[in-house]
Amino acid sequence: MQKHNQTAALMDAIYKHQRFIYDITRKYYLLGRDQLIKQLQAPAGGVVLEIGCGTGRNLIKAAKQYPDTRFYGLDISRSMLELAEGNIARAGLEHRIRLAKGDAASADLFALFGHDDFDCVFFSYALSMIPPWQQALSHAWAHVRPGGTLHLVDFGQQEHMPSAFKTLLHAWLRRFHVTPRYELPSVMRSACADHCAQVEFSSRFRGYAWLASASKQAHPSTACTASRELATS
Repeated sequence: MQKHNQTAALMDAIYKHQRFIYDITRKYYLLGRDQLIKQLQAPAGGVVLEIGCGTGRNLIKAAKQYPDTRFYGLDISRSMLELAEGNIARAGLEHRIRLAKGDAASADLFALFGHDDFDCVFFSYALSMIPPWQQALSHAWAHVRPGGTLHLVDFGQQEHMPSAFKTLLHAWLRRFHVTPRYELPSVMRSACADHCAQVEFSSRFRGYAWLASASKQAHPSTACTASRELATS
């Protein structure tokens, strides 16, 4: 609980003033968010959760793109949630988007939303800001229902970017307590190893960003389980 409160206080401090210009400024360097939303393929009548929903920008866009789906947003920052609530109300979507404050690594989603499994769960530039990010990823996967999907977009390795750009980018990100997760591909494959998950990674914008998804099979077969165990032994 102490760590939760410390993280919440830090996020509130970071975004106390920035939240009002967050969407205007971040559109220039949080690349790939709209591609992620297109990949959700949220089913009609389904339920979708964004972890680290921030200002609600992605939830609003996704709700407009998938008009027959219900959306939920979790964030640890009360300041960001207050802004998100206002944005969602102005978009006229408060009846389809529900928000709650909670820790990405341990939140009781059923207590918060009345759901503990979702058709889609996604992170958008959130794992790079979550200290226990590996636990958050595992927690999210545990709440993807069989047949559902997990999606994320976040900073990549910038492997095809000029070294000077990479140095400046990392210096800028450190000011906001953002740390690119270079172990993300291996950690995601390990976290999503059950249910014969199909994990896909793609590098975008010359390595600036990673887009990834994992599909949880509805009925994992014995053959599939055996094959996975052989591949990871």
